[in-house]
Amino acid sequence: MHSPGVPEIEADWALFLDLDGTLIDIAATPDGVVVQQGLPDLLSELSRDLGGAIAIVTGRARETADRLLAPWRPPGGFGHGAELRDASGRLLDEHALPTVPDAWATRLAAQVSAWPGVILERKPHGVALHYRGAPERCADTQAALAGLLADQATAFDLLPAHMAFELRPHGANKARAVDVLMQAPPFMGRRPVFVGDDVTDEDGMRAARALGGFGLHVGRDFLGGPAEVRDWIARGRARLRQEVMHART
Repeated sequence: MHSPGVPEIEADWALFLDLDGTLIDIAATPDGVVVQQGLPDLLSELSRDLGGAIAIVTGRARETADRLLAPWRPPGGFGHGAELRDASGRLLDEHALPTVPDAWATRLAAQVSAWPGVILERKPHGVALHYRGAPERCADTQAALAGLLADQATAFDLLPAHMAFELRPHGANKARAVDVLMQAPPFMGRRPVFVGDDVTDEDGMRAARALGGFGLHVGRDFLGGPAEVRDWIARGRARLRQEVMHART
């Protein structure tokens, strides 16, 4: 399926891509996702076509994103932008944000043990409660995380996700990754395009628009979901490769 109105990838773009729900399909559990065979190689090839200007901006931890996309190790923002990596592979420590206290995770683990179907996901800079396996616990999971913020309301934010709620450091958002990476090569001077599917991706889309680019939303723009996004990327890679070949002849 090719949704009408979605522009094809251009050679002057800087492409910022969400992971879950955008490049890979949502699964019942965070560990249950399946990366389509050949996707990391396809992304790596398109990255070369764009001069390295592709970043992954995800709520996943950096180590998890690297495992899912191995052997490709892209630049990007991880933990919703709490941790940034540039195109050279360097972690941008000067932009580091605080981590969730260990005591919070211990308290949440005790609560989750009484809620079958609820999954606790720890991240370097955050923590999430997934209730996909127990939808009736939606309000409970939200309240459990909100209760941790009584003394830390200015340091961390509570945000909704796909059948989950999550705590992240204040200031960690996907706009942060776009703003920082666009200040340096190979992103600098290009037109930023952010592709995502969740409410947290709207920050990245707004940042792209503010810098002269735009955002594409899975569900509004890609009616076929992540499969259509993958097809769009494959088309873009093939078309850019053809343009290069034609330029050489």
